[in-house]
Amino acid sequence: MTATQPDSRAGERTPVPLVEVTIDGVVTEVPKGTLVIRAAEDIGIAIPRFCDHPLLKPAGACRQCLVDVAMPDREGNVRPMPKPQASCTLEVTPGMVVSTQLTSETADAAQRGVMEFLLINHPLDCPICDKGGECPLQNQAMSHGRGTTRFVDVKRTFPKPLSISTQVLLDRERCILCQRCTRFSDEIAGDPFIDLQMRGARQQIGTFDETVLGFEGQAPVGDAQIDVSGRPFASYFSGNTIQICPVGALTSAAYRFRARPFDLVSAPAVAEHDACGADIRVDHRRGVVLRRLAGNDPAVNEEWISDKDRFAFHWQSAADRLVAPLVREHGGRGDTDDALVETSWADALDVAATLIAERRGRLAALPGGRGTLEDALAWSAFTRVVLGTNDVDFRSRAYGDAAEEQVLGSHVAGSGIAVTYADLEGADVLLAGLEPEEEAATIFLRLRKGVLAGRASVRTVAPLLSGGASKLRADLLTAAPGTEAEVLDAVAELGSADRPGVVLVGERLAAAPGGLAAAVRLAERTGARLAWVPRRAGDRAALEAGLLPRLLPGGRPVDDAAARAEVAAAWGADELPAQPGRDLTGILAALAAGELDGVVIGGVDLDDLPDPVAARAALAAVRAAGGVVVQLEVRTSCVTPYADVVLPVAPPSEKSGTYLTWEGRPRPFAEVFATSAMSDAAVLGLVAAELGLGWADDGAAKAPAAWTGARLTVDATRGAAADAVEPPALGAGQAVLATWKLLLDGGRGQDEEPHLAGTARRAVAQLSPATAAALGVTGAERVTVRGPRGELTYPLVVAPMADGVVWVPTRPRSTGAGSDTLDVATLGARAGEIVEVRA
Repeated sequence: MTATQPDSRAGERTPVPLVEVTIDGVVTEVPKGTLVIRAAEDIGIAIPRFCDHPLLKPAGACRQCLVDVAMPDREGNVRPMPKPQASCTLEVTPGMVVSTQLTSETADAAQRGVMEFLLINHPLDCPICDKGGECPLQNQAMSHGRGTTRFVDVKRTFPKPLSISTQVLLDRERCILCQRCTRFSDEIAGDPFIDLQMRGARQQIGTFDETVLGFEGQAPVGDAQIDVSGRPFASYFSGNTIQICPVGALTSAAYRFRARPFDLVSAPAVAEHDACGADIRVDHRRGVVLRRLAGNDPAVNEEWISDKDRFAFHWQSAADRLVAPLVREHGGRGDTDDALVETSWADALDVAATLIAERRGRLAALPGGRGTLEDALAWSAFTRVVLGTNDVDFRSRAYGDAAEEQVLGSHVAGSGIAVTYADLEGADVLLAGLEPEEEAATIFLRLRKGVLAGRASVRTVAPLLSGGASKLRADLLTAAPGTEAEVLDAVAELGSADRPGVVLVGERLAAAPGGLAAAVRLAERTGARLAWVPRRAGDRAALEAGLLPRLLPGGRPVDDAAARAEVAAAWGADELPAQPGRDLTGILAALAAGELDGVVIGGVDLDDLPDPVAARAALAAVRAAGGVVVQLEVRTSCVTPYADVVLPVAPPSEKSGTYLTWEGRPRPFAEVFATSAMSDAAVLGLVAAELGLGWADDGAAKAPAAWTGARLTVDATRGAAADAVEPPALGAGQAVLATWKLLLDGGRGQDEEPHLAGTARRAVAQLSPATAAALGVTGAERVTVRGPRGELTYPLVVAPMADGVVWVPTRPRSTGAGSDTLDVATLGARAGEIVEVRA
C-alpha cells in the first residue's frame, strides 16, 4: 500500500510506500520514513520527550523517549535490540516491534533513570518558575519520575539571569540541554545567537560572551549574530525559543514573574502587525494582556511568529489611548487656540454628521490599511454613499507608479488565493521590492524552510544582498533604485517543471517607474504566478473593498455602470459616484489648494506618507480655511491636533473581524475583551445613520457577489526597455538613495515595549567599496547624507552592493541617544532620488 505526500509541483502528490509496525501490540501502517515517536502518536500512545519537536530535525539529545525495539533479522526472526532506543531519531522499518513505557519494564526503567539524571542539578523551584503549571519536565517528573530523590549533594548553580538579548533571559541551572533553542536558531531562523558550548560537565547553552560564561577562546560562529553595524544582534524570532523551551530556562524579560498559567485566560487571535495573518494566542488576566504566544496553524505560520507579533502588544493600552470622543470647541473657524474636549457619543456624532452634511461631495477619505475586511467595506460604503465621492486611498506609503492601481485591480483584487505559503516551499521565487525578513516575517520562514530542504530557490531584485536574503541563499539581481523594470525585463526564465515560478511583488515596487508592469510582463512571459505582498494587516482587505479611486469592491472599475449598479444594490444606495477620484497625493494637493473642504481619516500616521511635511501642511490648510477633519483612531496621533472631531475606535483585541492575508486567505478572529469600544465599521455606521444614509438595516456594509465583468487593464509597455529613461548623471559627492523599513522600526505599533526595542537593528548607511572610494569616505566611521530638506548622519558600513547607491533604513527604531531622528523623511528625498554623501 502507499500514501501520498505533497510534491514540489503544484497540485501533484508523490506516492509513499507504507510500512507495517507494531507498537504496544497494536499493528499500524505509516509512511516510510516516519519516526517511531510519530507512529506512536498516530495511534494515541504518548511517549515522553523533551528535545523532540515536529518542526525541528531529530536530535536524540535528552534520551527521555527511550523505548524497547525488536526488528526482523535476515531470516525473518524478530530479535530485540541490545539497548533501548531513542524513538525520536529512529525510523520505522517493516516488521518492527516497539514496546513503550506502557508495556516494557525496560523502557519504563530507562525513562525513569533519564528523568532522575535530569533532576540531579535541576532546581526544584516550580512555584517561582515562569514555566510552572505548563512545564513538560514538571508533568513528566510526576508521571515518569521517582517520588523521592536519591541525590544528597549540592546542586550546581549559576549567576542568573543571563541576558541572551534585552528580551530573552536564561536561567542556566534549569537548562536540560535539549538543544531545542539552538536547533531553532540554526534550522529555522538562521540566527545562531545562542549555541551549545563546551563539553562534558561544563557544557552550557548561552551567547558567545567570554566575560559572562568564562569560556576563554570561544569565538562566535558565523556572521548571523552580528548586524551590519557590528553590533550584537539577537534575532527577529528569538521569542520562539522561550515558547518551545520544555523547562523554565528561557524566559521573557517582559513576562518574567508576572503571572502563572492558571491565572491566565487564553483567547485565539490573529497578529495585526503585517499581512501574514499569523495565528497567535493572547493570554490575559483581569483585563490586561500579559503575553502572546504562537498558535499552531500548519497552513500559515506553523508554530512560529516574529518577536514583533509576540511582544509588541502594549500599544493597544498605551496611556494616550482614546477613551471618549473629542470635539473641538471653536472660538472661530481656524482659530489655532481651539481645544479638543471630551464629549458624549451623541454629541460627537451630531457634530460630525453636521460638518459632513455641510460639505458632502467635497470631502475625501484616507482610511489607512489597519482595518479588517468588515472595516474596509464600511469605509468604502461610507466614502461612496455618505461622502458621495471616489476620492479615497488606503495607501499610507510612498508610491509613484500609476500602474499600481491597474495591476492591483486586474491581477490581485477579486482573484482569490493564487499563491499560498505551501506553494512557496517548492517554488522558484523571485522577490521584487520585497525583503521578507523585514516586511513579511512569516514568508521569510517559509521560504527558508523550502530553501534548506532543497525544494525552493530564491532570487531578489535589490541594490544589495541583505542579511535576510543571504539566509535564504538568494541570488542577487543587482538593481539600483529606479532600474527594477530593466532588471525584471532581463529575466529570461523563472520556474521549471519541478519547481513552478512565483513572483512576489512587495508594495515598494510601486515606487519604481514601470516596475509593476515589468513584473506582470515577467509573469506572463514565464508562466509564473504573481502575488502582491503589502506590509499592513488590512491592506489586502482594503484592496478587496475598493478603497482606491478607480476601484470598487471585488476589483470592479468605478467607471463601469454595471459594476456601480451591483455595488449600489448591495449597499442599498440609489447610485454611486461615477467619476474616478483622486489618489493620496491628489487628495493632499487638493486639500492644500482648497479644492476639497476636508477629509475623514483613520489609521494613518503622517510620517508614513510619501511627504509628511506636505501632509501636515495640507491638514493645516484645511484648519486655516475652516474645513473639517474627522479622525477615527485608537490613540491620539499626529493627526489629532488638526482634527475637529475625534472618534475612538477599538484596537484588535477589543473587536472581532476578518483579516485577509497577502494570499487573500480570510483570517477571522473574535474579540479578546468585551468592552464598549467599537470597530471602524460600527462607528462609520453610526455616523451614516445620523445622516440618514445608512447602507444596510444591520449597519454592516455587504460585500457584493464576485465580479465577472471587465477589469482595469495594465499598460503593458509602461517601463519597457525601449521607453526607459536614462537616470540622471551623478555629480561629485552624490549617490542614489535606496531605503526600506526594518521589521522593528519607528512605527507606533511597538510603543511601550522597551525590551523589544533593544533588539532592533541599528541604523547605518551602506555603500559599495567603489562608491565609498569615489565619494572619498573610505575609512570614515560616519557619513552625512543630505537631501533637499535636511541631513542625517549614520555609521558607515562598506559592503558589496550596487555602485552609486547609498542605502539607509526608512524609519529606524530608536536604539540610543539621537537615533530617533534618523527618519529618511527628514531628508525630503525618496528612494531613487539623488542625495549628497560626505564624511
